[in-house]
Amino acid sequence: MKASSRRDFLKGLGVAAAGGLITSSGLSLEAEGRGRSARIVTGPMGRRVERVAADPADIPPPIHRDWPITHDITLRVEEVVAEIEPGVTFNFMTYNGQIPGPMIRVRQGDVVNLTIENPSSNRMPHNVDFHAVYGPGGGAAHTLVAPGQSKTIRFRCLYPGAFVYHCAVPDLDYHISSGMFGMILVEPPEGLPPVDREFYLGQHELYTDKQPGEPGHHNFDFEKLFEEKPTYVLFNGAKYGLTADRYGAMKAKVGETVRIFLAVGGPNLTSAFHPIGNVFTHVWREGAIQSNPERNAQTVAVPPGSCGIFHMRLPVPGPVKFVDHALTRVARKGLLAVLEVEGPEQPDIYNPNPA
Repeated sequence: MKASSRRDFLKGLGVAAAGGLITSSGLSLEAEGRGRSARIVTGPMGRRVERVAADPADIPPPIHRDWPITHDITLRVEEVVAEIEPGVTFNFMTYNGQIPGPMIRVRQGDVVNLTIENPSSNRMPHNVDFHAVYGPGGGAAHTLVAPGQSKTIRFRCLYPGAFVYHCAVPDLDYHISSGMFGMILVEPPEGLPPVDREFYLGQHELYTDKQPGEPGHHNFDFEKLFEEKPTYVLFNGAKYGLTADRYGAMKAKVGETVRIFLAVGGPNLTSAFHPIGNVFTHVWREGAIQSNPERNAQTVAVPPGSCGIFHMRLPVPGPVKFVDHALTRVARKGLLAVLEVEGPEQPDIYNPNPA
């Protein structure tokens, strides 16, 4: 982008942010009746991909070192078309093509050279706000990139915990809802308590112009966004995506311990996170890993823009279903992930057919 064009772009974006009249995608918003409606370009925009749902087991391993290092990390914005559920497509906005964005794992004291890339094939400007960063907008003030641009910032991770990162342009609620959020985990110097397996989930809601399950392409619906009435509430960008009927359930074995990282992008709904058929043995709300954990918690509130760290024991076989206990979101709007626990029956703990 030429210097003059870039100045015009930033100037226009600043005016839009101040006035609330133009979104970062260039879509006009105007007063109308009870609320506001958006005139948007409808139909698929971006390349078609098979899925945006991140593999919950594909995360960096725990850190086993006692010295700081420097990480070179790139977040590439990908605007893509994918299915929410079979036969229903949507224009997603993602970091690195997945929802939630990649889990970034560092140690307290580490330095991150963070590059954000916005390919020229994209339509919208983007940036990133890290809740783990001391700095203007969590880095958002210096990572704004138009299509065809990239920028790099450097930050040192000074406080431990699990923290959300997300796009923070003026219409950030639209971008976050469409998939632009993830987690950065800053481990304390002593590391995290050992477990056998770890999984990473991201909860968010979609606001579309059709009913759940209605075939065809769904466009973003700003009126539903303003009223905070989502069409779908999802783990990892897909209706019932982490189940045997879709992309596959998570897997573990009897006798193991697991750690669940949950990032709630929102942009509006608080998760009432609950494991059906189990209990969270240890809970660190807000991802505050240096706090004393709560023990044997059944349902835990995780607000939008926050995280939770959860430990579980797996004493019996069978499915553990992760839900939001605002259960209409499960039954009607698509929020469900399954952990399939394999192993021998344990009749002294649970016996479905006592003699």
